[in-house]
Amino acid sequence: MSVASSYADFDYSHLPVRIYNSGEVVLAAGSSTGQLLFLKEGSVAVVMRGIQIAIVNEPGAVFGELSALLDLPHSAEVCALEPSEFYVANASLIGHNAAALFYVAGILARRLHGANEGLRALLQSRGAGNTRSA
Repeated sequence: MSVASSYADFDYSHLPVRIYNSGEVVLAAGSSTGQLLFLKEGSVAVVMRGIQIAIVNEPGAVFGELSALLDLPHSAEVCALEPSEFYVANASLIGHNAAALFYVAGILARRLHGANEGLRALLQSRGAGNTRSA
């Protein structure tokens, strides 16, 4: 059983909901909102330095977590691709609510795993897959 799954009961459904229209910027790169946004429904594009790195439509996906954890401005722009609804929380939630923190940690771990797999596949396709770690 994963650590994050033991906090699967984190319930953000009591949080206020904010609606964004298609094409509207949800989070602007370089801004500091102090918010966490949990996708209720809809679809968004994540764009970093002009390159779309993801389309996210999975309910429960969280945005603003890196900014909150690292105390840095948002590193990517999040833009609604269709009308989208988010549960909105103050970023300090993760410092005061263990279930929220483990929920975010689980999402980050899954993203890191996916990024590692993507990097591995890219390196392997370029013939650099013969390296070994110590």
